[in-house]
Amino acid sequence: MNKKNDVEVIINNRKYTLSGFESDEYMQKVASYINGKYAQFRLQEGFRHLDSDMKNVLMQINIADDYFKAKRQINDFETESENKSNELFDIKHELITMQTKNDTLSKELAQVKDDFVQAQKKIIRLEAQLKEYNAKISKLK
Repeated sequence: MNKKNDVEVIINNRKYTLSGFESDEYMQKVASYINGKYAQFRLQEGFRHLDSDMKNVLMQINIADDYFKAKRQINDFETESENKSNELFDIKHELITMQTKNDTLSKELAQVKDDFVQAQKKIIRLEAQLKEYNAKISKLK
């Protein structure tokens, strides 16, 4: 089981102790993300004039928006990955089919070549026999 970590972080110029099973680096990264959000909001003129509750709600909405956008992006990547996996599967299947056809055609070609060689040998034998018969017929005349 993982060891629980306590990490001191500074968020929005205040010191907090985060406690969790994640690494110190991870919890510092989370704090840094939240500080970045506060920095973005501080740059906006209207944010300064809001009360604390409204600032917190806007921060929560903004973080939730980032979360849902990231989740949608992950879903899009997963869908794209699944589509590419299916496409790759189809291509591999087509490749195997083509290799099988190629093997079959190669065997057929080898057989046709062998048949052709046998036919040529037979033609040569028959031509030789024909020459012999013609020579015998010529002698008889």
